Amino acid sequence: MTDLEAALRAGVRGDVEFGVTARALVTMDASNYRRVPLGVVAPRDADDVAAVLEVCREHGVPVVARGGGTSIAGQATGTGVVLDFTRHMNRLLALDPGTRTAVVQPGLVLDRLQEAAAPHGLRFGPDPSTHSRCTLGGMIGNNSCGAHSVAWGTTADSVRELAVVTARGERLRPGRGWSGAPDGLRALVDAELARLRTGFPDLPRRISGYALDALLPENGADVARSLCGSEGTLGVLTEAVVDLVRAPRARALAVLGYADESAAAEAAAGLLPYHPLTVEGMAADLVPAPADLPRGGAWLFVETGGDTAAEARARAETIVRAADAVDADVVTDPAGQRALWRIREDASGTATRMPDRSEAWPGWEDCAVPPARLGAYLRDFRALLAGHGLRGTPYGHFGDGCIHVRIDFDLLTAAGVGRFRVFSEELADLVAAHGGSLSGEHGDGQARAELLPRMYGPELVALFERAKAVWDPDDLLNPGMLVRPAPLDTNLRFAVLPREPVDVAFGYPSDGGDFSAAVRRCVGVAKCRTTEVSGAAVMCPSFRVTGEEAHSTRGRARLLHEMLAGELVTDGWRSPEVRDALDLCLSCKGCRTDCPVGVDMATYKAEFLHHHYAGRRRPAAHLSMGRLPQWLRWASRTRVVSLVNALAAVGPLARLAKAVGGIAPERAIPRLAGETFSRWWGRRRPASDGDLVVLWPDTFTEHLSPSVGRAAVRVLEAAGLRVALPPTLRMRGRPVGDGRTRSPIALAAVLLGGRRERVCCGLTYVSTGQLDRARAVLRRTLDLMEPVLETAAPVVVLEPSCAAALRTDLPELLADDPRAAALAARVLTFAETLERHAPHWRPPRVGRPAVGQTHCHQHAVLGDAADRRLRAAAGVTGELSGGCCGLAGDFGFTKGHFEVSVACAEEQLLPAVRSAPPGAVVLADGYSCRTQLEQVAGVRGEHLAEVLAAALDASGDGG
Repeated sequence: MTDLEAALRAGVRGDVEFGVTARALVTMDASNYRRVPLGVVAPRDADDVAAVLEVCREHGVPVVARGGGTSIAGQATGTGVVLDFTRHMNRLLALDPGTRTAVVQPGLVLDRLQEAAAPHGLRFGPDPSTHSRCTLGGMIGNNSCGAHSVAWGTTADSVRELAVVTARGERLRPGRGWSGAPDGLRALVDAELARLRTGFPDLPRRISGYALDALLPENGADVARSLCGSEGTLGVLTEAVVDLVRAPRARALAVLGYADESAAAEAAAGLLPYHPLTVEGMAADLVPAPADLPRGGAWLFVETGGDTAAEARARAETIVRAADAVDADVVTDPAGQRALWRIREDASGTATRMPDRSEAWPGWEDCAVPPARLGAYLRDFRALLAGHGLRGTPYGHFGDGCIHVRIDFDLLTAAGVGRFRVFSEELADLVAAHGGSLSGEHGDGQARAELLPRMYGPELVALFERAKAVWDPDDLLNPGMLVRPAPLDTNLRFAVLPREPVDVAFGYPSDGGDFSAAVRRCVGVAKCRTTEVSGAAVMCPSFRVTGEEAHSTRGRARLLHEMLAGELVTDGWRSPEVRDALDLCLSCKGCRTDCPVGVDMATYKAEFLHHHYAGRRRPAAHLSMGRLPQWLRWASRTRVVSLVNALAAVGPLARLAKAVGGIAPERAIPRLAGETFSRWWGRRRPASDGDLVVLWPDTFTEHLSPSVGRAAVRVLEAAGLRVALPPTLRMRGRPVGDGRTRSPIALAAVLLGGRRERVCCGLTYVSTGQLDRARAVLRRTLDLMEPVLETAAPVVVLEPSCAAALRTDLPELLADDPRAAALAARVLTFAETLERHAPHWRPPRVGRPAVGQTHCHQHAVLGDAADRRLRAAAGVTGELSGGCCGLAGDFGFTKGHFEVSVACAEEQLLPAVRSAPPGAVVLADGYSCRTQLEQVAGVRGEHLAEVLAAALDASGDGG
């Protein structure tokens, strides 16, 4: 233990962490920059903050305050001690509806304040797109704004009073009228009144530099306001009194279509006299293809409010009439508005990938100019981009003249970094020429502080340095930001990554086969840290249960980044820190869809486990549940199902089996079916007419829930389809997997004189990182499926996890085999098959409400639009919840995961089931979901095929 760590542990009651994981999690924010801290402290109160500052001052170690870590300019990283306010100092201390004020701690997430204010008809005005995870302290530090700033201003406009601890331990209460000013600040301002009155551009989004003009007498000598946007360089915030605004009772959203972004930008300022709540702009490059928007190549999202829905709509329609738009629409449905706003909020992530999948980065994320000059500025900006051979798609707060853009800088080579610098210098000059601010929302940090003299001139920047010295004479707080800055082209987070592609098992087709590029996808916007799930969203269930950064998608991506860097995490693929962080990843694949940049942590986890355990003994759960298809086939072939079920029942042998297999003792081992699905199939005469469909006998349907397979056959045939199963092949004496080793199952099969090989999606092998075995199984499957691939028949997969594995893991593991892509393209869900291949069939009338959960893999990979339409056609009403059931294949069965598994289910699934209306059917297409419902809630879930088959039988419809 170092002297610094020992002193902090002795003086601080909060968490003091100097371990590899804690430090690795905060090396980056959402910017291009990276710094490795000495340690992380999560203070419990202002006394802890003062103690940390005292210890660090004595040791000459800098201190950086950090909230949600979503800063885009690098100001939430540091080489000393990082103060993490999200763990303990994250409460709403008071809310007074009468005075419309709230008292908050710096780690309070904005959405928690909004939720508390909403019942009183109030809200905090500023609302950055990261509102579900950004903190009030971070917003004050960066003077954040958000979409509603045209109505309610920046964070500085909503701050009444602050509580701060200075670097030398003084506790102050900054407010108006010089309240809480440190000694020397007033004298500094009084001596520079003329410079302060003339040196700042007049625009709504001027965030760059220190807001020293707030200290002018005509501005109320507002010390609290002057601290907003100081990026933690002047004092450490411990509490804030903030103003709230009256929220409109109703809202409408006018969506205005324009030919291009310049036309939208030109129109934006003209809408301000109508007093809209937002004037947001974005172009087609950032809009998902299915989005239902008016005609155009760019759009303005103009929100209006009113006391009634009619009043809000009337104001929106007035704006539509006043706007010179190509096309327009007014959206009053709250769900429709939320869907459109999600597109805008996700832009900070989606903009990091260009249409051709090349990477784009922040750095010039939020310049602002006077709104009337926005159109002209955008034209000049586009010309500058073209002159440097760069690309970017502007979007953002057009009504405030603030533009967000991610640019395809090459930050991996010396030449590319050199061009980044030259472009940055020229763009700073361009912004200044238009009377703008280098930062209009996210602060200067390291990205722009070096260029502040181009905006303000050297004299005013020198005055910034003098103000910093008054507050922090030892330069202890966040040094290198705003004044005496680090060069903008140093500390780049990409510099430490390998220059050559890492040898990996998956193909990573969207990242050019480069695992480093896949890990670089995470830019830190931290949507995975959202604690509340909306709609069908899934990501990130383990974080929502534990609240720990290491269990978020971002946290795991940060550890993988540091693993590749090899500076802090030094064990590479053998790293215990990365292994432990990935241990609670449910492999739900929710991040593949819900993450704005499509981080696929389930794949990264499988990749890591593959390398981590190469040549090493695997955990027992990998051998028991990871090789489940082999065990179940063995039990079926040897006719010992009854014996296995007896041994798995409650008792000493069951406890022993779970202990040996690494299975959670709280779990019941599922019973095997007395007759497999294939054996049932072999006893019947299939339909001989209709279009051919091939029904995939996945492991779960085959051995554990054959009733689902039987029901699917009943429905598919009733729909006029001809069902067949994939071919099988009799094998003798051939080893399982890659041929190098023989499992006990393989040896038993040889001794028994051979076995019948069947298709397998490889899911259990993939999820446990047994990728060599998975590839061998999948190649054998492709051999068996060749006759099917020579036909036009679709492959119907009933288990969503297996369908997702065939659609994604198969082609990514066997990228060199064209049959893999061919089979992946054939895979359809049950509902998709009926919709595409029996379009004229009408399902039986079920006429019941439904509860349950959309399978996480269906949400992330397959989509559920066809399922929704099929349910509606059958009269199945109600919406399924999002989230994850928590069992997630082997995850919830693995020893040590039970509590997290159940907590995931308690988030959405179990409450939905408990509140189900009378007669509701509990829908759960996944075997894991049905098992979780049965074991935790005592409820039987049904596959949609079972529900429809039962309705067919009840109606006497033979098809």
